[in-house]
Amino acid sequence: MKISIFKIGLVLSVIGMIWISFVFLQGDRISEEIVLKSTNSHDIELNFNGKGIGYYKVFMPEFTGNQVFVQILDRNQNIISEEIIQTKMSVGYFNFEKSGIYTAKITNPSENQINLQVELGDANSENMISSGVMILIGAVMIIVSSYMKLKNYNIEQPDENIS
Repeated sequence: MKISIFKIGLVLSVIGMIWISFVFLQGDRISEEIVLKSTNSHDIELNFNGKGIGYYKVFMPEFTGNQVFVQILDRNQNIISEEIIQTKMSVGYFNFEKSGIYTAKITNPSENQINLQVELGDANSENMISSGVMILIGAVMIIVSSYMKLKNYNIEQPDENIS
């Protein structure tokens, strides 16, 4: 069996993707299922350590076109991020600079009751650098090997004078 640059790049990319998913799953997170009545709010809090990238995921299983308003607040109740969500599922990211308790405040501005699944967590982005580099190297190897194969590829053209 001949090992090519393409195969090595493909293996490196797949290993990097699996590795990055394990790193992401090791981050701290909290999730809740809630029912928000009209004009009510619900807070979810999580203690973040150091600095990095946090995320929130809002999923409405029985989406009927309603919207929710999400605010991310730091430990001093300053607004870091805010978004109006009008889709069945939305994921948002925010930067946190200091350790402390961060809050996701979800508000239902509509007149209908909404069922939600909310998750707040740390993306663990600092530990993803080495796996991301592995994916990059694998992708470059795939591109280079594909270019090498395609640069020598010729399509045979039929004769123009065939009657």
